[in-house]
Amino acid sequence: MRIAIDARLNAYRQGGIPQYTRQLMAALAELAAQDEFISLQHRAHTRPLVAAPNLQRHPLFPPPHHRFEALTLPLELLPLRPDLVHFPDFIAPRLLVAPAVVTIHDLAFLRFPEILDDAARAYYGRVYESTAAAAAVIAVSKATRDDLVQLLGVPPERIDVVYEAAPLGYWPLQLEATASCCINGHTLNTGSFLLFVSTLEPRKNLPTLLQALQICRERRPDRAYRLVIAGARGWRDEAIFTMLRDLRLGDAVDLLGSVAQHELCWLYSACRIYANPSLYEGFGLPLLEAMSCGAACLAADTASLPEIGADAALYLPPLDAEVWADTIEALWDDEARRQALGQRGIARAAEFSWQRAARETLAIYRRVA
Repeated sequence: MRIAIDARLNAYRQGGIPQYTRQLMAALAELAAQDEFISLQHRAHTRPLVAAPNLQRHPLFPPPHHRFEALTLPLELLPLRPDLVHFPDFIAPRLLVAPAVVTIHDLAFLRFPEILDDAARAYYGRVYESTAAAAAVIAVSKATRDDLVQLLGVPPERIDVVYEAAPLGYWPLQLEATASCCINGHTLNTGSFLLFVSTLEPRKNLPTLLQALQICRERRPDRAYRLVIAGARGWRDEAIFTMLRDLRLGDAVDLLGSVAQHELCWLYSACRIYANPSLYEGFGLPLLEAMSCGAACLAADTASLPEIGADAALYLPPLDAEVWADTIEALWDDEARRQALGQRGIARAAEFSWQRAARETLAIYRRVA
């Protein structure tokens, strides 16, 4: 087979979809040595996304989400003669010379339409026609599959669920009890902090965690509760900083901003508790990363999070700060329970792999081609 994969977004972002594209492409190239893969990259992205003998880079002119890509992409793909084209970024052009496979990571833009500007609304609004015309639709969780059925009317038999996985490099670090690390100017001590990992935006529901932290501090001022937030600023995040000021949490919260993968691995391994209070996740990759590193995990009982974490996390109502405070307080000094959750997390995370994702995706390619 000759398989083209749209990787243009990797020239502009480093988040979930670019990571999915890179990890899947690398695993596919290794798994299917007899097949030929074409990495469709923006012309400004001059280095191959993945180095493999059966993978070639092909430059494309339009950047991702360009308003003219529906017209120009089919023309640029015509000389390549692919057997199929995989679009990991939701949307496939309607007129293609080969069958299209699309991956849907979540439908947050339908659940929370206020997160979109006009350009994004125009792009993601094409998801209806894209899923209807695609030869195969991949959902990254059963929760996302259910959303596709409910919100887009896609028949369930047309949807394949293929789980993502944590990138290589996430595993439990053997840290001394007195170990510390300085990240972006913040010195952190092992076992001394609650951890939150995400871009700062409304759907991630950080205010609930801030309220829970304040409740914990008011109940037990003798405990040095501390929250570390790892993630870049996103959009509509002003309420977070207003709450930090109003609750006077400045001395109890470390805002690290963006961190490197090795630093994130240290944070997951060193934290006392990892907390994911998201209102909605199509997959919830940080939860899987945290479990891979043996963190004791708390997560909202919403969307895909219970599906991914299974019995390796404790699940809480996302908007009930009192319940979050109760659970944090109970778990803070319960070392045995934290260790048990961490061990279950390591075992659960091992069930996900990019090799498995590649095998299941390759089977879809063969069926489509």
